[in-house]
Amino acid sequence: MISDVVRKTYTPTIGIECHVQLKTITKLFAAVGNDARDAAPNTLVSHICLGMPGALPVLNKKAVEYAMRVAFGLNVAPQKYSYFERKHYFYPDLPKGYQISQLSQPIILGGSVNLELNDKHKVVRINRVQLEEDAGKNTHPQGKNYSLVDLNRAGTPLLEVVSEPDIHSPAEAKAYARELWLLMRYADVSDADMFHGNMRFDVNVSVNKDPNLLGLRTETKNLNSFRAVEKAVEYEIKRQIELIEKGQIIVQETRGWDDAKQKTFSQRSKEEAHDYRYMPDPDIPPVVLDDYVVESVRKSMPVMPIEWRRRLAGLGLDRLVIETLIDAQAETPEANYLPFIEENLAEVAFSKFIVNHIVNTIDPIRKETSRTASNWDMYLKDIYDLQHTNKLSSTNAKALLVTLLSSGALPKDLAKYAEEQGFIQVSDEGEIAHIVSKVIKTNPKAADDIKNGEEKAVGFLVGQVMQNSRGKANPALAQELIKKQLDV
Repeated sequence: MISDVVRKTYTPTIGIECHVQLKTITKLFAAVGNDARDAAPNTLVSHICLGMPGALPVLNKKAVEYAMRVAFGLNVAPQKYSYFERKHYFYPDLPKGYQISQLSQPIILGGSVNLELNDKHKVVRINRVQLEEDAGKNTHPQGKNYSLVDLNRAGTPLLEVVSEPDIHSPAEAKAYARELWLLMRYADVSDADMFHGNMRFDVNVSVNKDPNLLGLRTETKNLNSFRAVEKAVEYEIKRQIELIEKGQIIVQETRGWDDAKQKTFSQRSKEEAHDYRYMPDPDIPPVVLDDYVVESVRKSMPVMPIEWRRRLAGLGLDRLVIETLIDAQAETPEANYLPFIEENLAEVAFSKFIVNHIVNTIDPIRKETSRTASNWDMYLKDIYDLQHTNKLSSTNAKALLVTLLSSGALPKDLAKYAEEQGFIQVSDEGEIAHIVSKVIKTNPKAADDIKNGEEKAVGFLVGQVMQNSRGKANPALAQELIKKQLDV
């Protein structure tokens, strides 16, 4: 076991490669369906996917457009000239014997991802982003002496996003992975469903006592959650430091991640670029983008997370609340949470009311039920007005909203509906005074504490009034009547 003192003498360096499956209708070079989630094995294939003799690939125009959107999301323009190459290797799920990818002239060079971590700003530079096709999938049935090959995934369009080695901790690695996921969701280029492998992270980790030098690195492949990225980096840092401290060497290799054991394991030695014998693909013309196409894509870009953070910060919201909203919008863009908040930014009190209920009511319902609440935006203004005019307590405002969202009701007169359902709070002075008198009699100690100047006791008695009125009493009026009856 290595002590924290020893561990701090090493500088970890992390670079991350991320494969993002683009949500095109068809594959990168074939007119075959791209969504293999519910398809039977080997049903989404063609002569191009199988690498049959004479098969000629045709580039998917939408995939190129999505790549351009990612470029602008990474704060850089796409390359106006790029081309495809063949990356040669043999594997059962790659019947052509090569993968079509980009090495020398990728569609994106440079760019950056901005991170906010513990109130500190960090920029992770992007080395390159290449457009390429995916391979198929091998499965190995437990206890059997054979493997199965499914080529549904072969030829699906991927973007491989390669970072510079600018990351130096597990927390930074996790933050980078999340920010890249947000970027893909907001740019609307990928479902980014990590459970189904739409985004997969490969982390390259090395350690060295000299912060200016890189150590020998390992690559842990196919991580499919932010937590797995963080934990795999954490484990590799610890493992490599322990080996060096024992006088052993780090083997440059490809490793896998065992999520159950929370540890990496060796898979194979690490290949280098020359091992793949890259060559320009003779069947695919270079991609040449003109200024008009590039500019039209730039103008179509949606508001990205970094800009939403700036706009939401103007409301004075807590950073964690902002990140909750950013995540919620990414997970359910059809709900239009952030655009609705922005439409009402001029009314600061109302926009904060919206934020509160998205974070504490609407989005939790979505997570519990796995469905987006419909018509949520149609209720909020009326509920806000009822609460603002003291007809609804904050508790009953939330309860009313939950009822509406759960039932799917869309009443023409919300105030009347709220009254019929028993949500409107009682503001009748005589009725509340009667409840206050009863509460004071049953809580003499709290009453004495109030007379002695203890303000907390007032809150306690107001709570008792609310309880006795089943949440319907106007709390402000209840507090006023408590003080009046106790003559304080």
